Amino acid sequence: MSNSSSSLLAQNTEPGHRPPRAVLFDAYGTLFDVYSVAQLAEELFPGHGQALSVLWRDKQIEYTRLVTTSNHGAHYQPFSVLTRAALIYAIKKMVVGADEALTQEDFLLEHEPAIEMLLAQYQHLDAFPENLAVLQQLKARSIPIGILSNGDAAMLQAAVHSAGFDGLLDHVISVDPIAKFKTHPEAYALGEQATGLAARDILFVSCNAWDALGATWYGYTTLWVNRYHLPFEELGTQPTRTGADLRAVLDFFA
Repeated sequence: MSNSSSSLLAQNTEPGHRPPRAVLFDAYGTLFDVYSVAQLAEELFPGHGQALSVLWRDKQIEYTRLVTTSNHGAHYQPFSVLTRAALIYAIKKMVVGADEALTQEDFLLEHEPAIEMLLAQYQHLDAFPENLAVLQQLKARSIPIGILSNGDAAMLQAAVHSAGFDGLLDHVISVDPIAKFKTHPEAYALGEQATGLAARDILFVSCNAWDALGATWYGYTTLWVNRYHLPFEELGTQPTRTGADLRAVLDFFA
């Protein structure tokens, strides 16, 4: 075990099981703090910042599921488009309110500057403090590492650069080319295709319980990073391990 006190639970890994041969990270919520936009949101919409950031994220994920599962994906839109749509919804619900009858044109005329500021901030989300050191240690051990994310390629590259992760990642994989968001199995299959490894030989790391569950169902070795001390999904399957922060990744290679 590492001395980070990060590993909370080892559920499914048998003693002596060989370490994973690569590590893939979810991006948003795992490497990059999606709620770090709350401070700017509070400045723009006093009294609503934290709640708006939570609703924005929840609606963003809801939209990925809607466009993936409805009409065989006929309504797919890239993550950046859904992120903007979810933000507009959140502002309308949290700030404008249903009782204020604004046309879409009037709404955008009033709120477009704030929307653009928040979307720009989303390109530069804070990275969690331990992440850079963990990636550097994995890189020093010559372990292939990468991102497997719902994000558009341009969004991911901007976030990687802003976080100072340039040169550390062997793969930055976006689901956009297949027009299917996680937890669709074709999205998780992109990790196998990029690394040339079977899912069981890849450690998939996510702070999102639904994502860790989807990856486990697909066949990955999984780490759920439970930063917020939440219960795991109640659907009868547990991740391979659970940890409190990203340093729990290193325990797989101890």
